[in-house]
Amino acid sequence: MATWKAQVRVWLKPSVFDPQGRAVEQALHSLGYTGVGEVRIGKYMELRLEAASEAEAAAQVRAMCDAVLVNPVMETYAFSLEPWAKDARAEASA
Repeated sequence: MATWKAQVRVWLKPSVFDPQGRAVEQALHSLGYTGVGEVRIGKYMELRLEAASEAEAAAQVRAMCDAVLVNPVMETYAFSLEPWAKDARAEASA
C-alpha cells in the first residue's frame, strides 16, 4: 500500500454566475487594476490517501469528488496525484 497526495481544484462552471468573483473583480477595479476581468473564485484541497496503485488512488479521488467534494450541477474539478513525501522538518525534530 502506498501513500498518495491528491491536489483537487474545484471551480464553478462557466454558465454559473460567480458573485464572489464579481465582488473581487470590482474591488480590484476600485484599487486601480482596471485591466482585470472575468474573475472566478474556486476551491483547493489537499488529501492524503492510501492506495495500492496510482490508478486506484485516482479512482478514489474521483469517487470522493463525485460524492462529496464537488456539486456536479454547478462545479467542475481537476486533480493531480503524486507520491506522499514526508515533511523533512517534522522528521528532523523527531
